[in-house]
Amino acid sequence: MKRPVLWFTRGLVVLVGLFLLVQLWFFVQVVNYKFRPPGETAFMSYRLSGLREKNPAAQIQYRWVPYAKISVHLKRALIAAEDARFVEHEGFDWDGIQLAMDKNWKRGKTVAGGSTITQQLAKNLFLSPAKSYTRKAEEALITLMMEMVLDKERILELYLNVIEWGSGVFGAEAAAQRYFKESAAQLSAEQAARLAAMAPNPRFYERNPNAPGLLKKIGIIHERMNSAELP
Repeated sequence: MKRPVLWFTRGLVVLVGLFLLVQLWFFVQVVNYKFRPPGETAFMSYRLSGLREKNPAAQIQYRWVPYAKISVHLKRALIAAEDARFVEHEGFDWDGIQLAMDKNWKRGKTVAGGSTITQQLAKNLFLSPAKSYTRKAEEALITLMMEMVLDKERILELYLNVIEWGSGVFGAEAAAQRYFKESAAQLSAEQAARLAAMAPNPRFYERNPNAPGLLKKIGIIHERMNSAELP
């Protein structure tokens, strides 16, 4: 074998080996989250770094609460708003992705994503918010791992606890305290619909709680909540 070909082959083997090791690390973390709550997610770390550039003493608000201590209204609201087929799909909502692509094509820009709750959880737990094909590919692999290892209730429990709901505000308990001075278990249907409506752009809606688009979304989500299927 000629030397350049040998170097290429060895380099390829090393790259494949590193790739597999990274995937193994992600898989081990997913298995760990089947039994334990996250201490801090990649997205929390990213946001905290940004906050500490302005205030070195900044902290995030995050407190894990079990699934049973989160209002059923919030569970229904998030599924209605983010992923209506959550209990049916295996990580990817292909119909939702197609609808998002059609909408983006008609608008000439990205206005819809089509990501499922599982995909969003994969990004929040492990990845950066940077948009790239590499990140989307890794997100897809982690999504498959989570759907294989975790049941739907655990996926939703994790998502409810780590989703961003404002500047430095993460999870249902911190959001309930921040906006309503209540626990996550006590959220009403109206409060849950507001939090679900905020989820796509929480820091903007935190600053603009009466934005017309937000108020419209709250009404739509509230109407759809009763038909949302829980795991």
